[in-house]
Amino acid sequence: MSLSIIILTFNEEKNIEACLKSVCHFADEIFIVDSYSTDKTLEIVQHYTNNIHQHPFETHSKQWKWALENLTLKTEWILGLDADQIVTSELADEIHTLLKSGNHSLCNGYYIKKRQYFLGKWIKHGGYYPKYLLKLFRREKVNVDENEAMDHHFYVTGKTGKLRNDFIEDNKNETIDFWSKKHIHYASLQIEEELFNQSESIINSSFFGNNDQRRLAIKKIWIKSPLFLRTFLYFFYRYFILFGILDGREGLIFHFLQAFWYRFLVDAKIFELKKLKA
Repeated sequence: MSLSIIILTFNEEKNIEACLKSVCHFADEIFIVDSYSTDKTLEIVQHYTNNIHQHPFETHSKQWKWALENLTLKTEWILGLDADQIVTSELADEIHTLLKSGNHSLCNGYYIKKRQYFLGKWIKHGGYYPKYLLKLFRREKVNVDENEAMDHHFYVTGKTGKLRNDFIEDNKNETIDFWSKKHIHYASLQIEEELFNQSESIINSSFFGNNDQRRLAIKKIWIKSPLFLRTFLYFFYRYFILFGILDGREGLIFHFLQAFWYRFLVDAKIFELKKLKA
């Protein structure tokens, strides 16, 4: 096999060991890109790898771009992870078999299903499962769009495929207070994207393309939709039409915060900015 794993970290002592345990048995090399953690993150990491690099954090996209351009990678394939993400044993076996068999030769990247946990519960509805993210890709074919300020996505040229099994995202740091503070910051980044940074993506948007092309097409419609109304409609769609209501009390909190509270905050801040400029 020929696989490097890159993991971004910052104060992840509650998450990083589970992440590393899930990948250390099948990766050729593991790289950590740390944003100067002040907890025990690096102490834990040193039990698994010596490939530790530190770089100041600006945005996820810029941090990933730095990693892909500056790490000395020896392998053809990369699996990109955050510290709160865990590779299931089924997914590990699938990746190992895929890369060992040579059946990957027609694709330059693979989408993998994310299994999202919140307050200890798997969020199965509301459009959150199956949710595919491009996580496995050829080193020479991948790119990251630095203009994506709020989130990051990997893009590859050429054909992509989908794997059958899941990775888990379960952030042990994520109390309601932690989540709220993080998303107040994210709201400012999303406003920067919507109002001040609408340059074309490095890939074309299309409702008939891959997962990322469809996401970008929907994003363009969202940006042009009426403030506040889009928030109500989005929450209704996620919670009722896509059955987020079936995720129980944890799901109610999650879908309300994600689909309503956060996006209402973004709209309120945009409204404030426009009013101040009027």
